Amino acid sequence: MVLEGKVALISGGSRGIGAATVRLFIQAGARVAFSYRQARNEADALVAACGGTERCVAIQQDLSSPADGRALVEAAISAFGRLDCLVANHGIWPPHDAPIAEMAYEQWRQTLSVNLDAVFGMVKAAVAQFDRQKPAATDEPAGHIVLISSTAGQRGEACHSDYAVSKGALISLTKSLSSELAPRGIRVNCVAPGWVSTEMSAGTLNDPELGPKVAGSIPLGRPAYTWEVAGPVLFLCTPLAGFISGEVLNVNGGAVLVG
Repeated sequence: MVLEGKVALISGGSRGIGAATVRLFIQAGARVAFSYRQARNEADALVAACGGTERCVAIQQDLSSPADGRALVEAAISAFGRLDCLVANHGIWPPHDAPIAEMAYEQWRQTLSVNLDAVFGMVKAAVAQFDRQKPAATDEPAGHIVLISSTAGQRGEACHSDYAVSKGALISLTKSLSSELAPRGIRVNCVAPGWVSTEMSAGTLNDPELGPKVAGSIPLGRPAYTWEVAGPVLFLCTPLAGFISGEVLNVNGGAVLVG
């Protein structure tokens, strides 16, 4: 679980799963660039905790279009001179229930723009960089891509079809990219968390009625901690996962037994 000499880009890295992933990649020896949109104080504190800007940089970047995704990758490469691992972690989940007959087009479009369109731009730019710096050794990976999906992308989520569709598309993108890019030495995999204790899910998990229902739906009896998702992400970017490509790694306490 060592990434000495490697550079990682983690989108949505200032809080939650992203911040835990940033810390873990730093501990593994990587230099890390991460994005944030508004949480400047949290981003600055995370950079300081990770050893300062020689090891970790925060990039303020809106992610709602392919151009935004490309700009983020270019900024990361400018900061550290190369890119070895891309973790597409950012995303939005509109918390209010929106039945399909009532869902506003603007909500549908915004969710897909952030959760899918920006990822397309990031992946496209990252693959181009991986190809430019392809190692001479044919058995050494040219790059790693890990997309963060969700249980919602596998079983759907009533009244949140925009979110479920965007996360299901990332699973399909993982499989498509693996078939395309594995022959070029680029490993593409997916991590699909279930309920995780984060700021985004706090409203539901802390609700006196909904919280116990959520916990009761998870065989392990609780939501995940953020580091329990970050660990599998790191694993997929290390030599220990060198023969894994196109996989969906479920991190959900046994809640969804599908791949």
